[in-house]
Amino acid sequence: MPGSLTTVVLCGGKGTRAWPATAEVPKPMLPVADRPALAHVIEIYARQGVRRFVLATGYRGDVVADWARTLPSDLEVIAHDTGEESNTGERVRRCGELVGDTFFATYGDGLGNVDIGALLATHRAATETGALATVTTVALPSQYGTVDTDGEGRVTGFNEKPLLHDHRINAGFFVFEKRALEAWAGPDLERDVLPDLAGRRALQSYKHPGFWKSMDTQKDVADMTRLATEGGSPWLQLPSTQRS
Repeated sequence: MPGSLTTVVLCGGKGTRAWPATAEVPKPMLPVADRPALAHVIEIYARQGVRRFVLATGYRGDVVADWARTLPSDLEVIAHDTGEESNTGERVRRCGELVGDTFFATYGDGLGNVDIGALLATHRAATETGALATVTTVALPSQYGTVDTDGEGRVTGFNEKPLLHDHRINAGFFVFEKRALEAWAGPDLERDVLPDLAGRRALQSYKHPGFWKSMDTQKDVADMTRLATEGGSPWLQLPSTQRS
């Protein structure tokens, strides 16, 4: 069950693309509808039964630690300093002493209505054939609009920034076996660890069909705030196909 697992949340990066908003706080602490983005990330898991979190801090980790102490007592939240200059893979590795045999991990600046139970079930099944980790993927959101044409080249319509379902990207929301840490390939999760696991056929994918958005820039922060206030926080609403 998801509730028995710990979630490691990566929240130690400097967030240079969101500068100057990140001059004093790490990116996951930027406000989305008057709450840190990190609060929304934790809520995604907490609403699905997860109660224990390890916050892998670095840059301005004191801000994260101070905020963590204000969270409700029914959540166990540990702010763990993983080093200001550490990369994502190294941050996960340094949390190894604080997790169980299987654990969740995610980014502190990506929000999605991922069915955590379904993700875990996919991972559990994959471990029977050698998987050590599972990564959630989503359809690639195009930054451009696309043009539809007929067989004669006549334009039939336009699609404003569609999802490209034939191409998948890493949305975070991972599950790892702790024993994967024994052969951790390098300091960068995306460039070292995941490609190495894939090369060993030890990495499973979970296709998420619903909402997902990353918070890379100040515009993304504003977009998420708008979605929270006008759209009812879509990252907390499970897709209808996933509701029990």
